[in-house]
Amino acid sequence: MQGKKKYQEKLFNQFQLSERVPIDNFYRRLKEVLDLDYLYPLTKRYYGSSGQKSIDPVVFFKLCLVGYLENIISDRKLITHCSMRLDILFFLDYDIDEELPWHSTISRTRQLFPEAVFEEVFTKVFELCVSVGMFSGHTQAIDSAPVKANASMDSLELKVPEADLETHLREIRHISKGDKDKPLRQAKGNKADKDQQTLSASKKELQGIKSRNSKWAKDQDQRPGAGNKGSRYTSNKTHYSPTDPDARISVKPGKARKLNYLSQLTVDTSNHVITDIKAYHADGKDNQQLPDIVKRVQRRLWNSGLLWENCVADTGYSSGENYAFLEKNQIKSFIPPHGTYKGGPAGFTYIEAGNYWLCPQGKKVTFRKQKLEKGTLKDQYFTKRSDCKGCPIKQQCIGKSYEKRINITAYRKEYERNIARVNSPQGRYMKAKRQSTVEPVFGTLTQFMGLRKVNTLGIKQANKCMQLSAIAYNLKKYLKFIENHTKSGAASMQSIYFSLKAIIQYILRLFKPFNFSLQLNYTTK
Repeated sequence: MQGKKKYQEKLFNQFQLSERVPIDNFYRRLKEVLDLDYLYPLTKRYYGSSGQKSIDPVVFFKLCLVGYLENIISDRKLITHCSMRLDILFFLDYDIDEELPWHSTISRTRQLFPEAVFEEVFTKVFELCVSVGMFSGHTQAIDSAPVKANASMDSLELKVPEADLETHLREIRHISKGDKDKPLRQAKGNKADKDQQTLSASKKELQGIKSRNSKWAKDQDQRPGAGNKGSRYTSNKTHYSPTDPDARISVKPGKARKLNYLSQLTVDTSNHVITDIKAYHADGKDNQQLPDIVKRVQRRLWNSGLLWENCVADTGYSSGENYAFLEKNQIKSFIPPHGTYKGGPAGFTYIEAGNYWLCPQGKKVTFRKQKLEKGTLKDQYFTKRSDCKGCPIKQQCIGKSYEKRINITAYRKEYERNIARVNSPQGRYMKAKRQSTVEPVFGTLTQFMGLRKVNTLGIKQANKCMQLSAIAYNLKKYLKFIENHTKSGAASMQSIYFSLKAIIQYILRLFKPFNFSLQLNYTTK
């Protein structure tokens, strides 16, 4: 007999949310392991003593985590989504008849709490992962990726000098019609300070931009885009965003120019868990930011009883200063050198004992002084004029000069030691490890965990978004890890092992030479 369902709302219901959420549900399991009660004393100072009660800080962070776990970057959509999910309501400690906070409350609370609060939550989740042995600590992979800012390229405005504005505009009229008139999308308000609106580029930099403009196209009236020859050329030297002044123009080969932030990510290679993440300006270089990353990561690992031994990164982080910095901190670098490093002139032999170079004719090129060139410390070597006078290969070697000059990085020894490690079997293994570790993590964050775009303004707010995305990722890895290891007891054994290893390594480093390291192998059965 055919059935037909009729729905009629009951006036009274006996309903318990806890009975409707399965035991193996993700958010039920997350609620059992995630304790955020420490947020109450941590955030108390940011509230007043009178007025209406604001959103519970624990509820706020749980809502934010749900947004990144569900890949939702809109606060308005997040509230709508949560109100339709019984398991999420149970995770938030809300009943089905309770109204969730207004979406604007999330935005205001995110601005209210400083970065230190989000950093503390990330550290607590990090320590939770350490407690079950998810971190080995000895090898960290570092990489960066652009994250789209919450600002449009159409609203870009031209930087102007403090004086002689009309003369300056006449000189740059050729750039594009879009820069002569108002922006394609006028910003509601200009949030940029005076320094950001003022032209600070040198004449040489402006001349280079002018040359690129002339090569780009004669008429640049269209929007910026990849492969679009009619698009206007934009640069951080000449343009700024009035909507989000901290966002910077950046581009990847074959892709359109966008306003981005740069996300610097550090991942532990043992279980692909995030050790650190932070937002930087997109026009900065990776090698300039490495020391700041290393200091922060090493401090976090040390506080958790872990020792960092190997740093794995791509060529963008290469510099002699970075190699020396890592060696000073007892960290072995596996960073391929950039193409500008040649190791010395062809045919010349370096004599380390006397700190000089020997030319093909057996003449010494002796050390004279160290000099800072374009921010890089270099050693300068010179020959005597009498040595080069009458040399049979003078024309091919120095041309019309009077002596041979060698300008080479002052960190040549650090370069050579790093190159030896990179080309070793261990270095080839580390390269494969980096490609299979940090790059998939970035892909997961940008495609599935709400980091394809930040929905805030300002670099501090962007940093909070990246922290929340990393917290959500680590919690997801944590639940999967304990589910796979709890039955066999391997998680607790692994935690004891790594704690003992850190203690033994610390004691041995107190009594052994500077470069000593203990190698231990552990296999989970």
